[in-house]
Amino acid sequence: MTRAVAEQALASALSRRRAAASEAWDLDHEIVLVGAGDRVAIPGRYDRTYPFRAHSEYLYLTDRERPNGVLAFDPSEGWTEFLSPVTREELLWEALDGVREGVPEDARSVLELEAWLDARQGRRCGCLGAPIEGVECDPLLTQDLRDVLTALRRVKDEVELERMTRAEQATRAGFLAFPALIDAGRTEREIQIELEAEFFRHGADFLAFDTIIAAGDHSAIFHFAPTSRRLARGELLLVDAGSEVRGYASDVTRTYPVSGAFTAEQAALYEIVREALRAATATCRPGAEWRDVHLAAALAIGEGLVDLGLLRGEPASLFERGAMTLFFPHGVGHMVGLGVRDAGGVVPDRAPPGNGFPRLAS
Repeated sequence: MTRAVAEQALASALSRRRAAASEAWDLDHEIVLVGAGDRVAIPGRYDRTYPFRAHSEYLYLTDRERPNGVLAFDPSEGWTEFLSPVTREELLWEALDGVREGVPEDARSVLELEAWLDARQGRRCGCLGAPIEGVECDPLLTQDLRDVLTALRRVKDEVELERMTRAEQATRAGFLAFPALIDAGRTEREIQIELEAEFFRHGADFLAFDTIIAAGDHSAIFHFAPTSRRLARGELLLVDAGSEVRGYASDVTRTYPVSGAFTAEQAALYEIVREALRAATATCRPGAEWRDVHLAAALAIGEGLVDLGLLRGEPASLFERGAMTLFFPHGVGHMVGLGVRDAGGVVPDRAPPGNGFPRLAS
């Protein structure tokens, strides 16, 4: 795909997303502001800031990774983008690719936002994205707008799928190279460096989240940061990692035997988890409830643990009594897309899932 074709596809996608949002919101006199967010200073490091990432709701509707931007919507006038002007100093220090001084022709300076709001005083305002300083937001309207937009964002368009595919391809390349990186005596940190390098070699432009490389007892911690600890034969090695392309993420978790082969006990437990994955995947169909996906995985784990003699009883009864959460204390998974946690949350007015369920991420 040429750059011109890609830009046209993106412009069409953004137009469709905004049209779908405005139609679904069905506003009359209310206005909407969507904030990109601001740079976050690293405490005590003077002018150093963390890498800027625009709020997902703003990025979805603008595809801009620029701080302090605001996308405004007035149902009688449509959409207006307010952007922080690019300065000569920024161009000198940061060399923003393809960006010129000032603001694009199809946008206005963020300095004009105050006048835009003054002209609409007294109208209810819903605020999405990052908070916007000095703006009074209607919390009920904001929640209604967010619920609608979240539902729209769960269905991915062609531009999103293309970026997710590229992120998956970069992640896949890293994991294909991963077994050759495993060797007793190597450190978790050394393996992390090599895995992430593979991601970037194959097209990633960011990490989807902080890479987890955990060996031995470290692997029992969900979000363990790699250390200088050296791998030892007989241990299990957990890796949870993923790459990102233009804001869209991939997320893969795998467990490997450091020695190259599982022990009989490790193999039995590994097969239980594989069966749970098969059961959960088979349940993922249009219209399926997320709680049913989790339940399918949990019952498969329960059946396997009963067969191994680690639990006694009927899996369904054990689940309802919370016995499974000793071995499966988290939700079965979460949605991935624009970021590694995308368009989640509980559907409004949905009843709690019932006994035996942990907090379900989505």
